[in-house]
Parts: sequence; C-alpha cells; structure tokens
Amino acid sequence: MEQYGKILLIAMPAFLLLVLFEKWYGWRKGMDTVRNMDMISSLSSGVTNVTKDVVGLYLVVLSYPFLVRNLAMIHVSNTFLVYFIAFISLDFAGYWVHRLQHVANFFWNGHIIHHSSEEFNLACALRQSISSIIKTFAIFLLPAALLGVPPEVIGIVAPLHLFAQFWYHTRHIGRMGFLEKIIVTPSHHRVHHAINPIYLDKNYGQIFIFWDKWFGTFQEELPDVPPVYGITRPVSTWNPIKINFQHVWLLIQDAWRTRSWKDKFTLWFKPTGYRPADVAEKYPVHKIDDVYHFNKYDTPVSPAFSAWCWIQLVMILLFISYLFGNISLINNLDKYYIFWYGGFVFLSVYAITDLMDGNASAIMWEAVRCSIGLTFVFDQQDWFGASVWLENIQWIIGAYLVFSLFMTGWFVTGHKKEEEKMKIIL
Repeated sequence: MEQYGKILLIAMPAFLLLVLFEKWYGWRKGMDTVRNMDMISSLSSGVTNVTKDVVGLYLVVLSYPFLVRNLAMIHVSNTFLVYFIAFISLDFAGYWVHRLQHVANFFWNGHIIHHSSEEFNLACALRQSISSIIKTFAIFLLPAALLGVPPEVIGIVAPLHLFAQFWYHTRHIGRMGFLEKIIVTPSHHRVHHAINPIYLDKNYGQIFIFWDKWFGTFQEELPDVPPVYGITRPVSTWNPIKINFQHVWLLIQDAWRTRSWKDKFTLWFKPTGYRPADVAEKYPVHKIDDVYHFNKYDTPVSPAFSAWCWIQLVMILLFISYLFGNISLINNLDKYYIFWYGGFVFLSVYAITDLMDGNASAIMWEAVRCSIGLTFVFDQQDWFGASVWLENIQWIIGAYLVFSLFMTGWFVTGHKKEEEKMKIIL
C-alpha cells in the first residue's frame, strides 16, 4: 500500500500534465476535445479510484497467491522471461475481464464510469471504478499461476500494465500503420468507447489487439462512421461517486419492482441493459435512440465558478498527495486515521461535483465535509502530522475549510437565482 502510494506520487503529476497538454494542444490546433467540467469530473474520478486502492477498500475472494501456491505446475525463474509471461498473462486476463464487464448486467456496473464521459480524451482514461469492492477475477490469471509466476512479479507488472493503457485515450493520434495489427492504438480504442451500433462492444484489448482478432470482437475505425462517445443511457451528472452506483441501483430497483420472480434473480446476469418487460414499461429510463442527434450533458459555468472548481480540485490533489506520501506517519498516529482521511477525500469530491451539477444539496455535503475536517483540526491541533512539514498547518487548513463553505454557499445561492430567472423567462 505504501509503495503504491509512492508510485502514485510520481504518476499523478505526470498524468495531470499530459491531460493539460492535450487541452492546450487541442486548443492550439482548433480541435479542443476537452470540456472543462468534464475534465474536472474525470480527474475527480481518478482521485476516488486511487484513494480507494491505497486505503484498501476491497475484499479479495480469490487471491492470486492462493492460486500459485496450489496450482503451480512449474516455477519460472526470476528473469526477463517471467516478467514477459506476467505481462502477457495480465493482458489476457484483462481482455476477458473487460469483455465480461461489457456483456453482463451486474459486472457492467464496475466499468460504467470509464465510459460515462461523452468526450474521448486522456482525462477520461482516469475514470476508474470505485464500485468493484469485491475482487473475484484472479481466476483469469490462471495461466500465470500454472507457470508459477511469483505474486511479487505480478505486483510490479500490474501497475505498469495499467498505466500503459493511458496514452491511447486521445483523438489527436490517427492510424499508426503496422502497429495497428499488434497493439491497441487510439483508433482501436476510439471504436471501443463509441456508442455507434457498429462499434458497440468491440475492441476489448488493453495492450495487444490480437486477442480481439482471435476471439471475434475486433472492429476497425471506419472513415465514414465517426465515433460518438458516451453510454446509451446517459449518466447526466458530473459526480463520479453517483455514476459508480447508478447502474447497480437501477438493477436493485428493477429486481424489487418486477413481478417476475425469475427476473428478480436472473436480471443481474442477463446481457447488459436488460430490464424486465413490466418494469421497463412502467419505469422507463432515458436512452439515446439516435447517436448522431442528442444533447451532451452540460451545466452553466461562469469564469468565476470554473476557477473555483479548479481551486477545489487542486486542493483535493494536495490532500491526497500528502496522504500517499505519508501513509506510515498517518498509520502510526492512529490505525483508523487513514480511513477517516479517505472518507474526507471522498466527501470533497462529492461536494464539488454536486456543486458542478448545480444541486442545492452541495451546501449540505460541503458542510459535512468541513465539519469533519475542522473536527480533525481541533482534535489533533494538527493535520494528520503535517505540522512536521509546515508549522501552524492547522490554521491554514481551518481557514481554507471555512472559506470553502462560504464559497459553496455563495455559488449555491447564485445557482438558485439563475434558476428563478429562467422560470420567469419561460
């Protein structure tokens, strides 16, 4: 956990710089593919995902070390070969996990966040799930386990395999010649993120594209069919925490409401998007019928509000950077502090993205967040040991939280006034 946190301290600034560079490059070339609120939503989603992983909010049902101990037929020596096998095994497992997430109702919930952006850019690569709390997919690493690839090698290669999937989330790189036959390219992945009927549920590969070609799920990008991005049931929110649980909440409601006892138990494993007929008729859900003619989700944004959202995002990034760099220090103060800290980060993301949606409830979430933060400050007379690095940090954090609550109230009031004006006009 501590080692992963240190890796993230290096990876996060690199990813952020690349996201901002893509924004600048698109603006410079007259092809801006990054909307401001969408980018903040994507970055916020990345924050929640890495915080969940570092804090350790998941339950492993079937672990890879268990498979190696009980099923290994041979043990590959710790050479270049073992790392190569580990990488190929992870990519093979990734293909099948990815495919399962797309074709089964319940497992789609763990992947919906990644497809929820109606844009396609580097920022949307950071939209990763927090709802996959129970890890059950070690079985797909069976080939590596049979060859006795050490768990430590998987632990080293897995983050590299994940980070290597970042670069191809862009519309600024065209076809890549012979590489199109070997690796997943931006062209391949644009197809994967598209909701055009011909592109749906294609190109599941993560690093190598030949899995899709071998198993019949490959589709090339067609010059006369420009990809349209998003999901066919739009999430209509900037809040990544809401997005993570939207689909499973719909499944729960459908299972409760349907009169069919069979559907109550089977709808979870039916093809993605399946709903019992009686529920679908009585409780319809908006779905995009014409992918070429629909309005993308958007909310009114003033320059001042946009600046405030960026200030809040920067503060959240500073908070988690301190967490990732000081896991041992925080754990030594109290073993439960890391969970409280993670909860504070989650509340911070929820509050700002709820405000971005224009919801009056944002003031409530901000009040809860600030109350918890101020409780930490007054109880510790510190901020989780940060006074070692910066004297009087508690006063700085306390002042920021009070100011943040005031600004949230200011913008919520402004949103209400704008809504009242619109009602008068209409």
